[in-house]
Amino acid sequence: TIKEDNLDYTAGGSFTGRQTARGPDRPMPAICDPSHLLHRVVVLLFMCFLGFGSYFCYDNPAALQTQVIQDLNLNTAKFMQLYAWYSWPNVILCFFGGFLLDRVFGIRLGTIIFSLFVCVGQVIFATGALVNRFWLMELGFGRVLFGESLAVAQNTYAVNWFKGKELNLVFGLQLSMARLGSTVNMNIMGWVYSRVEDLVGSGHTALGISLMIAAVTCLFSLVCALVLAFLDKRAERILHKEEGKTGEVIKLTDVKDFPFPLWLIFIICVGYYVAIFPFIGLGQVFFIEKFNFSPAEARAVNSIVYIISAPASPVLGFMVDKTGRNVVWVITAVVATLAAHMMLAFTFWNPWIAMSLLGVSYSLLACALWPMVAFVVPEHQLGTAYGFMQSIQNLGLALIAMAAGAILDTRGYLVLEVFFCACICSQYFLSALCVVCVVWCVVWCVCVFEIIVFQTPLRHF
Repeated sequence: TIKEDNLDYTAGGSFTGRQTARGPDRPMPAICDPSHLLHRVVVLLFMCFLGFGSYFCYDNPAALQTQVIQDLNLNTAKFMQLYAWYSWPNVILCFFGGFLLDRVFGIRLGTIIFSLFVCVGQVIFATGALVNRFWLMELGFGRVLFGESLAVAQNTYAVNWFKGKELNLVFGLQLSMARLGSTVNMNIMGWVYSRVEDLVGSGHTALGISLMIAAVTCLFSLVCALVLAFLDKRAERILHKEEGKTGEVIKLTDVKDFPFPLWLIFIICVGYYVAIFPFIGLGQVFFIEKFNFSPAEARAVNSIVYIISAPASPVLGFMVDKTGRNVVWVITAVVATLAAHMMLAFTFWNPWIAMSLLGVSYSLLACALWPMVAFVVPEHQLGTAYGFMQSIQNLGLALIAMAAGAILDTRGYLVLEVFFCACICSQYFLSALCVVCVVWCVVWCVCVFEIIVFQTPLRHF
């Protein structure tokens, strides 16, 4: 810990302590003191809302699936290209988001620029619907390609302002707020479209105005980015602290040195998430057609995955931290997800049951799978590993989004659900194989340690 100008802060950069910059005679109010918990809670509030607009607008097509297809005269395959346009750029950009924040823009300016791109892109997306130009909507929906970099910026701000065990709660709250954005979108955009339709009539004009109204959430996130930049700059001036860095070091040459268990984790990640996000993107019409739900009921049940994920992610993350056994929890999540998809495909049980199970298993897998990367690769390769993992995930989502739309147009929802079940089944066997590989890696590391420290033979083999 370094002491300077009567202030305490850690060498790693997190703000700590209770001292103020005004001296003992004129204490700074707690809410204005960057080293005080109350001020950091205010900063955390803006951090959480930083990605709200991006996540709200990302699922605009899912919330308005019927309206988009009808008003623009699209088929499902064409509709799903909107999600593919999100994923394609992120196949590449995942590697460079941290680099741009660290070396080019800086965390404060970079966050503002990325938020501005998201805001402008949503306006382009809405304008495309307003003038009935689908190619313009595709161009605009690429706006959320900077949503991934916004997530990196969020994490960087969090590490800069909080430390130790505080970070677990902070990351959980950020994820919860992101899912809250998706949930609010799912449940409010249909109502917004209905009100606009009453004023201007149905058609692409009503769709465009509704999407333009959604852009207000991106503007709100841009304001949060500006406020965060001001508060961070002020804290840097008061506490004499350097601007935060992402700490990501991307080296493509490290890919050739990735161990086999890490590739299994990559494949599990892709195979699992392609059975979640494309299904939610197409889920509204599924619940209307199979279960005779009203549009409002369909939107509600389609959003339950995000509703559950918001409060469950911090709780399940704490549980995984305390119990360990990440691979066991991954297998549990995969089996539960398979059961949920099979219920939706082959039964007429109330879909709230299956979707609630899907929400819990989705949250559990996210808490258990992503930390496993740190178990199998050295620390200096973590940036490359996570960047590659996100890149492969987005590649899989882009391909499966287009495939899901084509399957639905030609074969229907039953075949689509069987396809999702097949994706999940493959992950079950890969998860079991991952158990063996991770155990082997641990044993190998123990043996190497014994050779170096105790000069003992490789008796474990």
